[in-house]
Amino acid sequence: MAYLGELISIGVAFSWTATALLSEFGSKRLGNLTLNVLRMALALLFSMAMFWVVTGVPLPSGGTMEAYGWLLLSGLVGYVIGDFCLFQCYIIIGSRYGQLFMTLAPLAAAFMAWITLGQEMTMMSIVAMVVTLFGIGISVLGRGERHKVALKLPLNGVLFAIGAALCQGIGLVLSKIGMDHYETSAVANTPSWMIPFSANFFRCIAGIVGFTLLLYFREGFSPLRDALHDRKGLSVATATTIFGPFVGVAFSLMALQYTAAGIASTLMAMTPIIILLPSYWLFHTKITWRSVLGAVISVIGVSLFFLSK
Repeated sequence: MAYLGELISIGVAFSWTATALLSEFGSKRLGNLTLNVLRMALALLFSMAMFWVVTGVPLPSGGTMEAYGWLLLSGLVGYVIGDFCLFQCYIIIGSRYGQLFMTLAPLAAAFMAWITLGQEMTMMSIVAMVVTLFGIGISVLGRGERHKVALKLPLNGVLFAIGAALCQGIGLVLSKIGMDHYETSAVANTPSWMIPFSANFFRCIAGIVGFTLLLYFREGFSPLRDALHDRKGLSVATATTIFGPFVGVAFSLMALQYTAAGIASTLMAMTPIIILLPSYWLFHTKITWRSVLGAVISVIGVSLFFLSK
């Protein structure tokens, strides 16, 4: 099917919009680490159920230690570090601004691909980075009391958002490397569409181990026990898992099989525009001309990667 990867990427952008809105609510209700432990556990259960239905066994087949290593590393970077930063920024600055900063992820992916895969960084790529940063600046900078330009958002929220974007971009390239190794060693009867789900399974293993350790050493397990008795919180965690680490992330990896990483990242980066109206309806986040213009410019900046390929 023509443009299958592009269509999957657009679907992922809508899926991540739902994930961002649900995650903001869930993080504030259950806590960052508790929600992430639940998400990783549910993602593994959903994946095992799907493997059982499709292949007759609850675990992914094939793969080598090298493939597992890259995928576990991707899960550590993308899930444990990246999602911790992302959910923390949702609590501090909200999902709308958090997703705006996530337009930096393709830039991080481009740098990582340049370092690890030898992909060339063109002048258009550099222009794309500048335009994206300019769009973010329009949205988050304003006139201050003492200075002509001041940050309108809490600095710690901005730093968490930047950290999340960098980790997502780096994790995407690590996933691509891991899937390439996994695909060459997968058993002959493994459908190609199953490989991203298999890859995400190992990423979730790294995620649940990392988040469980962080939760234990920072807060203990009492918040997790409380969350298991919170029906509304569990419902949100389940929905977040379906749109996020189960379907959303697996389909984002699937998009990489059918189109270039830059194109997939660009289309998936439309979330800051898609999220404007839902964020206003659900959280009454004020929409200003600066926020709309900044989001549009940021996505245009990311789309310039089309011209650099």
